Amino acid sequence: MRLTIRETAVFGMLGAIMYASKLIMAWIPNVHLLGVFTVAFTVVYRKKALYPIYTYVLLDGIFNGFAAWWIPYLYLWTILWGAVMLLPKKMPKAAQPVVYMIVCAAHGFLFGTLYAPVQALMYGLSFEGMIAWILAGLPWDCIHGISNFFCGALIVPVILTLRLAERNGETSC
Repeated sequence: MRLTIRETAVFGMLGAIMYASKLIMAWIPNVHLLGVFTVAFTVVYRKKALYPIYTYVLLDGIFNGFAAWWIPYLYLWTILWGAVMLLPKKMPKAAQPVVYMIVCAAHGFLFGTLYAPVQALMYGLSFEGMIAWILAGLPWDCIHGISNFFCGALIVPVILTLRLAERNGETSC
């Protein structure tokens, strides 16, 4: 997965866009475009989508502190990336928006559950304590999942924009 200089620049900018979008939307709890970007980048760049995703994760740690909350970010976005990688590449066009929105929403609904095991290990929670932590976070996960679903309507337009930019970038180099 060697990167060209152009890819390095593009992926750095895409990771920065992910981080900037999170900052811009931070005033709305659990509503952001990170799932949208993760799905779109994965559809367009496949394995190389990990570069902008982890650029975002690194920027989040740099600017917000490499604390306990950050550790699950090392795998949470990879789970969404992996789910999208498992989707068929040649999905019917009519199905794409709905499938991408559902996958994005599922990640939001499961975010707290996926986050919980590491938190339980770090804070010494029992299994019951971890379950209680998950249950306490369910209202936030519901907001996260619902907002990911509706924000997911932007996935296909982002994919189309990235593909257009890639085609234009290849012809101008």
